[in-house]
Amino acid sequence: MTEENTGGAAQAAAGNAEPTNERVFRIQRVYLKDVSFESPRTPSVFVNNATWKPEVQVHLNTDKEVLDNDLYEVTLVLTVTVKNEGETAYLTEVKQSGLFTIKGLDDASLNGMLYSFCPNILFPFGRQAIADIVMRGGFPQLLLDPVNFDALYAQHVESARQNAPAPGTSQ
Repeated sequence: MTEENTGGAAQAAAGNAEPTNERVFRIQRVYLKDVSFESPRTPSVFVNNATWKPEVQVHLNTDKEVLDNDLYEVTLVLTVTVKNEGETAYLTEVKQSGLFTIKGLDDASLNGMLYSFCPNILFPFGRQAIADIVMRGGFPQLLLDPVNFDALYAQHVESARQNAPAPGTSQ
């Protein structure tokens, strides 16, 4: 008769194993969380013979929410306002989100992942959503320029460091 040992070696190894600080990064899901489009001057923006010289303003914001110990939702908010001849032609906002499993990182590295690396992943999806919705609104395609999220995050960290109170001082 043959004996089957289904977990003895694994259990013995697990009992003697030390905890590992394995670094893990996984994209669980990327999704469009919210989208809006407003064109307050339609249809006159299309029928007037004004030349199309758009003035584009882009605002970015990144937010995160801890959903579980190692599961994070990161949301990249892209707000685009386009004016023509000083008047708003359209305004669109996209909230592009993703679920990410991240573990084994210190706080500084984790913040870098959440506010730089993850937005870098989300940006192409948000840019595509903006391009699609603008064309559906009847306007020429809008392709947003690439964004250096690493530089933006470094600026944010430096600004926070400069604005932090000196040790031993009170506010």
